[in-house]
Amino acid sequence: MTGAHDRVRMASEKEVACLSPNVAVLGIVSLLMGMSSAMIYGLLPVFLVTILGASVTTVGLIEGIAEATTSAMKIFSGATSDWIGRRKPLVVFGYALSAVNKLLFPLAESASTVLIARIADRIGKGIRDAPRDALLADMTPSAIRGSGFGLRFALYTIGAVTGPLVAIALMALSADDFRLVFWIALLPGFASIGVLLIGVKEPPNQSPDGRRWLPIRRDDLALLSTSFWWAISIAAIFSLARFSPAFLVLKAHDIGIDAAFVPIILVIMYAIYSAAAYPFGILADRINRNLQLGIGAIILVCADVTLAGASTIWMTALGALLWGLQMGVTQGLVSAAVADAAPERLRGTAFGILDLAVGLATFAASAGAGVLWTFGGPAGSFIAGAALAAVVIIMLLFQSTPKRVRSI
Repeated sequence: MTGAHDRVRMASEKEVACLSPNVAVLGIVSLLMGMSSAMIYGLLPVFLVTILGASVTTVGLIEGIAEATTSAMKIFSGATSDWIGRRKPLVVFGYALSAVNKLLFPLAESASTVLIARIADRIGKGIRDAPRDALLADMTPSAIRGSGFGLRFALYTIGAVTGPLVAIALMALSADDFRLVFWIALLPGFASIGVLLIGVKEPPNQSPDGRRWLPIRRDDLALLSTSFWWAISIAAIFSLARFSPAFLVLKAHDIGIDAAFVPIILVIMYAIYSAAAYPFGILADRINRNLQLGIGAIILVCADVTLAGASTIWMTALGALLWGLQMGVTQGLVSAAVADAAPERLRGTAFGILDLAVGLATFAASAGAGVLWTFGGPAGSFIAGAALAAVVIIMLLFQSTPKRVRSI
């Protein structure tokens, strides 16, 4: 009987709930910064290998270290936003730091400088991401939280599609001037800060906990449910299976695509991601989440197997398409599951833990993929990813669907 009442209540919430305009504005901020980052990162692996003479193993280590740095920052920034009762100041600071640090990329003369630039840029990302996602969760009712995260991911990926397209055009017009593209990429990054400052209004319902001396306490972690840790474990293994999109770029270069056009592989991946994220975010509010995660894992296996055997641009493009589709199927769902499973006053901490787990997994995956690539070629890296995605499928077969928890 209680279950029937809950279903009626959820249906009623869905009828009256609507997304805050702030969600769309946060999406536009993500779009602009995503465009800036994609213009740089779509070319950066090839820039490292062809201009600076770095090895593929070095590329993997740079990507992994950068992501691990991001994750270490996210858990503290998320917990701090809970502690002080404010999200927006940390979000603004993080975006501003990333925009300023991107000045290092066009000035880089060695792989070590690129590593410093990547770490500095990712520190900014680490500071902003968990408070931003907690802010979005604060502004979005549980019944439509999958839709809210899906919309933000969809807008972000529009920027991630536009960025490589602009980079390709600029490379063609400038005779492959990597540094010119990196300079121009600064413009949308700085524009994102203005949109954030002017357009996002933080809800007045956050209040600091004056009883707490530290942002993170053991008692707080004890309040996080089994459903929360389930979502964290699934997200981490997905990240191990995916590693960094930089390897998609390297795959395109490996099959002979000209350096100026290798970002097209990211355009394909992010275009599908963008198209799928919002519809599948809505779907996550309506169907069994394990089923949707399982579909995403199966698609990832297919993507990795396709990329492992690809020797033409068409097969590589198909692998990138499937890669983007599984991102759209799973990303908004995982974020919504974390928001639903965490107490309201610990949402920043919860997203910090999610980002820490994902970042550490991405570090291990990217470093490992770089080593496998060096000694076994592209096939070794992607087959390992497929095997890990299969682990997710097995886990889902033995795990019940996570439940939403009430705010504490």
